[in-house]
Amino acid sequence: MRHGAVSYFDESGRPVPPETVPLTREGRAQAEAARGLLEGVVPDRVIASGLPRTMETAAIVAPGRAIEEWPELQEIRSARLSSIPAGEVEEAFVHAFRGVVDNDKRFLGGETIGSLFDRVLPALDRLVTDDGWDTTLLVLHGAVNRAILSYALTGERIFLGQFEQAPGCVNVLDVRVLDGRAEWIVRAVNVAAGDLAHTGTRMTTMEEYWERYRESESEGRRPGT
Repeated sequence: MRHGAVSYFDESGRPVPPETVPLTREGRAQAEAARGLLEGVVPDRVIASGLPRTMETAAIVAPGRAIEEWPELQEIRSARLSSIPAGEVEEAFVHAFRGVVDNDKRFLGGETIGSLFDRVLPALDRLVTDDGWDTTLLVLHGAVNRAILSYALTGERIFLGQFEQAPGCVNVLDVRVLDGRAEWIVRAVNVAAGDLAHTGTRMTTMEEYWERYRESESEGRRPGT
């Protein structure tokens, strides 16, 4: 699943380091809704990326369970937004995950999609080839989940950017290993327990982040500066 909603801006509109942001009230409600959705599912393992927003979500969804921290599953890393030319920022935000995204494309001027695959896929293989579990809850991030879903469907390092991942959404995948090769079944994608029909917004997450960025910039507080 993806962690619940966060805000990358404080109450005054100033940017907050993305490595430190906690869940918002809405994000905690989304995590509680996911807990209700998964009621009766008892995971053998709970794995999060180690960033506060995934750890907090995991603690709400699977209370009382030990949470493993896998930092290689942290979100794709951006550059400082001030390093992106002003005329290119909207394109960088809104089209960050559109269509099949090339492995050499940089996310907001930072880490490439290929580099994301380089750290996510070995971690995924390590989990899949461990036969000591039946059900695992992974609490991760939008781009990381897209990489996993894309790989599960194609078996290749092909990043399908138009898998939307709403805050707090749940994805359901089955996997088994036959002759040393993982075989995946994707059963459900982007299930938002509190808004199953996705009527709350027609914007993507990146479009919403762009709107918040514009609001901050209009007040003279360009994030990343």
